[in-house]
Amino acid sequence: MNQNPKWAGVHDLMAEAAWRARANAWAPYSGFKVGCALLTSDGSIIAGCNVENASYGLTQCAERCAVCAAVANGHHALTDAVVVTDQLDPAPPCGACRQVLFEFGANMNVWLLGSNGVKKYHRIADLLPHAFKFTPNNGPH
Repeated sequence: MNQNPKWAGVHDLMAEAAWRARANAWAPYSGFKVGCALLTSDGSIIAGCNVENASYGLTQCAERCAVCAAVANGHHALTDAVVVTDQLDPAPPCGACRQVLFEFGANMNVWLLGSNGVKKYHRIADLLPHAFKFTPNNGPH
């Protein structure tokens, strides 16, 4: 875990958006509801929640739902993420979500919040130290 930047007022707004999104999560199978709020480069806050499916492989995580909502609204540069769960110990994004978050913010700050107010900070590059990057002219590296 890196030295964390200061939690700012915008992060309070993001946490509120993430908790609101989490309240709408569809998790009838696991009961594990997650909310995520993203900060875009222009200061917009976009939220998402997890949506489970009876065919577990079709489940969408909150982080990817938030990224899809951001992209659908024309945002392609993300700077911060706040992920909330009702666990006491905050839960980090899964591997697939880490890769998707990295795609839209290689220097992204990721804040994890638990139900008791515990905050953990990571840079996305620390959560995914060997992220896949594709450069069409040079191939994957």
